[in-house]
Amino acid sequence: MATSSVKFLGQLGWRLIRVQKSRTDAFLAVAQKGSLRGLCRAYGTSGSSVTAKLSRVVQRSNTRVLGGCAFLLGGGIGLYQTFKLSVHQTHLSEDETPMQESDSETKLTLYQYKTCPECSKLRAFLDYYGIPYETVEVSPVTRQEIKWSEYKKVPVLMIEGKETLVRANNYTHILKQINNAQLNDSSVIISAMKTCMIDKSKSLPEVISYYPRLTSTNIFGREVTEFTNRYWVMLNEIAIELIYPSKNARKQEVRWRQWADDWLVNLISPNVYRSPAEALASYDHIVRQGKFGPVEGVLAKYMGAVSMFFISKLLKIWYRLQDDVRQDLYSAVDEFITAIGRRRKFMGGDRPNLADLAVYGVLRAMEGLQAFDDVMERTKVKKWYLAMEKATREHHGQE
Repeated sequence: MATSSVKFLGQLGWRLIRVQKSRTDAFLAVAQKGSLRGLCRAYGTSGSSVTAKLSRVVQRSNTRVLGGCAFLLGGGIGLYQTFKLSVHQTHLSEDETPMQESDSETKLTLYQYKTCPECSKLRAFLDYYGIPYETVEVSPVTRQEIKWSEYKKVPVLMIEGKETLVRANNYTHILKQINNAQLNDSSVIISAMKTCMIDKSKSLPEVISYYPRLTSTNIFGREVTEFTNRYWVMLNEIAIELIYPSKNARKQEVRWRQWADDWLVNLISPNVYRSPAEALASYDHIVRQGKFGPVEGVLAKYMGAVSMFFISKLLKIWYRLQDDVRQDLYSAVDEFITAIGRRRKFMGGDRPNLADLAVYGVLRAMEGLQAFDDVMERTKVKKWYLAMEKATREHHGQE
């Protein structure tokens, strides 16, 4: 976890050192007012429940341990913030060849970190439905490639053109009436594009308005952004009955998409940075896959690995994970596979739905790392994962 996680955890560690035990409740009352995406939401919880979790952590944990972690993090955090590494820089080792069509008047460009789970999730969606796009790797140090955007996070999907893609499938109409549009937040992009795929009477600009952006300032003075309805495909009752076998199927899709963002993603960092060796291997992978200069790469690899190793220990306390955090990851993956059941190939039935694509995108972000190999070996996910890999690679959504 990078910039936002580092700032939050670093300041939290120092506050725990400086604030007397008798003032802990007051601090938590202030923290409850913050809106911290990711860190203030866990599986099935809200911001208030996370604050309650933090209260129990503070009461049960040895304050000296947190203080020591904060002290060790001091130097690493400073360098880490200098590099401005993104919270989404986990891990991906796929060989990706962007799909292009030279005769198309419309161009989709995805600004990304290749190792970002959110970016991987969006690529999985675009690949599954066979929507052509190009990728631009963003430098996590300067972020020069997206300085033109007010939205300083990845992924950013830029759509440039006049009419529509020259491609004979049912989904090209979603790009009509688009001219130099910038789309943000992977879950919103997926929900909006899927809505247009089903309801051909709506244009993408119209549908995007169904997901208004809400901004607020957290307790550390940093602006945070949320999008309402981000997991919902916005359809009328007739379309819902035609597309989903039951209303419960639609709710299940929404639930597991949110679960992937609120819980599964948050298990990645504690697992890929579980030990010093794994942390170093993870950052070596990030540097090789990302856009770093020679000096930046060396510093990011070693200082980033040190920082994230200690941060992963704070995340372990924050999310109340087991001593062996791998067990929580195994349990989460098996929980998803159990929910699919034996009678279905995917969560969506015979074909993947948006929940399948979201979970697949997140897990794919760990490819090439020990945590990914362990999950494939120790859980029931491998058969489903290979089926998702094939469906995405061969663009089965076009059918």
